[in-house]
Amino acid sequence: MVTSETVILKNGLKVLYEHHPTAVVSHVAVMVKAGTRDEGKNEEGLAHYIEHCLFKGTKNRKSYHILNRLEVIGGDLNAYTTKEETCLHASVMNQYLPRAVELIADIFHNSIFPEKEIEKEKDVIIDEIHSYQDTPYEQIFDDFEGQVFKGHTLGHPILGTEKSLRSFKRKSIVDFIKRNYHPSVTVFSVSGSIGLEKAIALAEEFFGTKKSNSKVPVRTKYKNYKSSEVEIPKSISQVHYISGTPGYALNDPRRYTLVLLNNLLGGPGMNSRLNLNVREKYGFTYTIESGYHTYSDTGIFFLYFATDQKHFNKTLKLANQELDKLCDKPLGDKLFMQYREQLLGQIMMAQENRLSVMLSRSKAFLNFGSVISVDEIRAKVKSVSAKDIQTAAKDLLGSKERSALIYKPV
Repeated sequence: MVTSETVILKNGLKVLYEHHPTAVVSHVAVMVKAGTRDEGKNEEGLAHYIEHCLFKGTKNRKSYHILNRLEVIGGDLNAYTTKEETCLHASVMNQYLPRAVELIADIFHNSIFPEKEIEKEKDVIIDEIHSYQDTPYEQIFDDFEGQVFKGHTLGHPILGTEKSLRSFKRKSIVDFIKRNYHPSVTVFSVSGSIGLEKAIALAEEFFGTKKSNSKVPVRTKYKNYKSSEVEIPKSISQVHYISGTPGYALNDPRRYTLVLLNNLLGGPGMNSRLNLNVREKYGFTYTIESGYHTYSDTGIFFLYFATDQKHFNKTLKLANQELDKLCDKPLGDKLFMQYREQLLGQIMMAQENRLSVMLSRSKAFLNFGSVISVDEIRAKVKSVSAKDIQTAAKDLLGSKERSALIYKPV
């Protein structure tokens, strides 16, 4: 039986253990509540830059030894930065779990940020930025969040800008870490078969001695949304269109309604209404989808498509018709039950990815101090009604509320 257990150490570090009795591979992660939204003025991209620079050497290892430490035993070491978290994680065979924990702790606590290496890393990230700029499908989502969350750090691009990156010094890194990296806003998580006691022992040994700062920064909540429409000319062959509004926050009980709404409107299934009634029926677009991202105090819901200029107006009209249908009347019982069952199945399928599940629960534990089980998630989805879907659609999808961003070919 798979179980989740949580413990908080004396220094405030949160420990999450996911027990999988037959697992032969262990996953471990350290997630800190420090992301793009925690950047200050002229710090756009600093959180992500730090994630890269953590791997450039520690008091005990050079960069090569960090990268080689788990590779040689068939393991994997990785990291990522979001708007709200930075995470280091590793996957190894069970017997190598202590090695992985020690390595992550060394990177997390002992990185030295050598000047020469962190300067080189700026060029790597700038190249990443240029890659995004060459891919409208990628860039438009960043630009749209900047538009919706204008004036707030949630609108910062995770990668930053070339100008902001060039301005960073070693002191910028050190100051950000000192300000944001504390045990009380950190989760240490393990998924495997070692048992809770051993997981706590590893947490205590490698993370339990660090003291927590009582002056943890308080995040500024996002508010004062104003809808807007922006058109940007670009040297591209298709029109790219995205439209949406702020959505329900991570801890909002209506989140499950919006997840289901997104799933049936333009989610991952080929039977989504946008895919069936626009792409499959008329062939106007190759890509048409909707999406929903949550943050601790808000979210964002959007519709996106790309099409040839001659099909743009027709595609937009058809997409808006699907939104209007959701606002005008509830789904019929049969169709509603079909889409709800589809989402429930997707939730269970997702449980097969143990690393992804552990990281998702780590995020919940980090932000709200608790972890919700898959049975509780299923129960919440089952409590959603067709009327709830209509209410959420009216709340978020009315044309007057939505912002829009258009990349137009020149």
